[in-house]
Amino acid sequence: MSEQSHNAAASHDDHDHDIASHIKTYLIIFGALLLGTVITVLMYYVDFSSMAVTVGVALFIASIKAFLVAAYFMHLMSEKKLVYSLLVISAIFFTGLMGLTLWGTHDTPKNTLMKTVYVP
Repeated sequence: MSEQSHNAAASHDDHDHDIASHIKTYLIIFGALLLGTVITVLMYYVDFSSMAVTVGVALFIASIKAFLVAAYFMHLMSEKKLVYSLLVISAIFFTGLMGLTLWGTHDTPKNTLMKTVYVP
């Protein structure tokens, strides 16, 4: 009986240590997300030469922050096989749909007028 209570106490201590390490990890990720938010706000004041560079920098910062949220807060870091298989399936599906779209771009019915819409 005392052996079971000893194992239960040891298991409880391991559980507390495990939770403490997770909390430390979450606080580090929280700090990284705060830093990413500060960098995003500071990048507003930087004048890049073109809109493409501005969008590229913004997407890069947003991608890093999205990875941190998905990997740690959504626990996707430990489910690598499932995540990668779904990613491959999604990439194949996306490539197929883009291929069909590009293939049918110039396949318009006869006597169809292409109108150019002006958007200021």
